[in-house]
Amino acid sequence: MLLVVDVGNTQTHFGTFDGDRLVEHWRFATVRTSTADELGAALRNLLELRGLGLADLDGSIVSSTVPQLRPEWGAVGQRYLRHETVIVGPGIKTGMALRYDNPREIGPDRLVNAVASFDRVGGACICVDFGTAITFDPVSATGEYLGGIIFPGVEISMEALTERAAALPKIELTAPRALIGKTTIDAIRSGVIYGFAGMVDAIVGRLRAELGEETAAIATGGLAGAIVPFTESIDEVDDLLTLTGLRLLWERNRS
Repeated sequence: MLLVVDVGNTQTHFGTFDGDRLVEHWRFATVRTSTADELGAALRNLLELRGLGLADLDGSIVSSTVPQLRPEWGAVGQRYLRHETVIVGPGIKTGMALRYDNPREIGPDRLVNAVASFDRVGGACICVDFGTAITFDPVSATGEYLGGIIFPGVEISMEALTERAAALPKIELTAPRALIGKTTIDAIRSGVIYGFAGMVDAIVGRLRAELGEETAAIATGGLAGAIVPFTESIDEVDDLLTLTGLRLLWERNRS
């Protein structure tokens, strides 16, 4: 059984694969000061909830946008899993040409998503990841990673709004009742939802103008479900896309 771990700035999403079948997956809050022992304990406890144990894991791969947690997850592999954990980063085999000035700058989650998206559609595609930041990662029809676009995420934008404008309240990210808000909360909600949806449509439209109108757009990430229903450019949502990409990369880097 394979362990795949996607460490984001806000949440850590991990799952177990039996072959190409995802058996189970979990999320927990990312704590940047976590030690290998704390991560190992959290992993063991969550696995046990589904009747699994550390001994069931034959391989593991980790993608972490938090640099200080990469060695900690590597230590989890050595100390608790008794094998070498693959860490997504420079030198990993992707099967994809990287058209980036400095490939070392590419966030590991962006690379994983690009690999998974191209494997899914087999042609030109754009992965839109609704995480702490919203990232757009286009792949050419021949499977080249072309670069990307990074935009401030929904939650940090909402936090900045309420912190800098003392009279504006915090809101829950639910569907607007109408385009034109009749209360301050409705007005903020409408601005956030339709504003981000419009931004996504505009950027995807510009990318399709360069890559071709048939280019597929796949969304993933924790807040995709809140924004995508109000977009016109996203073809599908796959919350498990990053985990699938990690499995693909592990297969390409098996010794």
